[in-house]
Amino acid sequence: MDDLGTFGIYTFDFEHQPAALMRESVRELEEQGWRAFWFPEVGGREAFTQAAVLLAATERLRVVNGIAQIWPHPAASAHGAAALLADAYPGRHVLGLGFGGTPHPGVKPLAALRTYLDELDARESAAPIRRILAAYGPKMLELARDRAAGAQTYHVNVEHTAQARGILGPDAFLAVEHAVLFETDPAKARAVAREHLHTYLTTPYNVAKFRRLGYTEDDLAGGGSDRIVDDLVFWGDTATIAEKLRRHVAAGADHVAVQVIGIPPGSTARPRWRELGEALLP
Repeated sequence: MDDLGTFGIYTFDFEHQPAALMRESVRELEEQGWRAFWFPEVGGREAFTQAAVLLAATERLRVVNGIAQIWPHPAASAHGAAALLADAYPGRHVLGLGFGGTPHPGVKPLAALRTYLDELDARESAAPIRRILAAYGPKMLELARDRAAGAQTYHVNVEHTAQARGILGPDAFLAVEHAVLFETDPAKARAVAREHLHTYLTTPYNVAKFRRLGYTEDDLAGGGSDRIVDDLVFWGDTATIAEKLRRHVAAGADHVAVQVIGIPPGSTARPRWRELGEALLP
């Protein structure tokens, strides 16, 4: 997975943007030298269709589903779609899979993903399908190590990256998403960051993740303490943000997918992507 480079771009923005703007944006990223583009599946746009549009618009950029949810995609359909993308765009698509989406009471994520992977593995493919798993806890990280190329983490601190590397071992791939905000005023930065983090600090499985990382009830209350906010959203000027992102690499990440937040509605993060490219790309 070295072909993804050390840093990539992650965004929710394409969920609502017209296709023409999406194509223009990823072509610009490719021209700037970015090697990987990540997007989630959250608001209705189907993961494999969107990946196909982005791959068709570019020549070298790697496109990563980060993540495709297992529930809307029966294993047979997911395998067929991923196999087609692997055949049409050799080496340029990475299938990220995860449990997310609609709650399924009584269903254990680890068991569900293990069964899903069994169904995928029962099917043959003429082209190699590269896959990673969304993983946080030790058992899911072990599954990512043993049944995929590695793991993607989301909204974690640098300490978690070091812990994840210890579980994955030296060979499995570890990608870390991290949110960044171009704002140097502490009060303004933390206000925007708290708005972004609200959902994550109030949903049970995210709260459980943060507690495992050592955050206290005080850290999680009231929109989040300065400590947890500063750990989960790197804010400041470009140089400060770049230095903080490199801490994940030093802690064991192979790749950091950077999510720019704080972009006004109707605007695009492309100017900030350019600044990040100047600071992070070789």
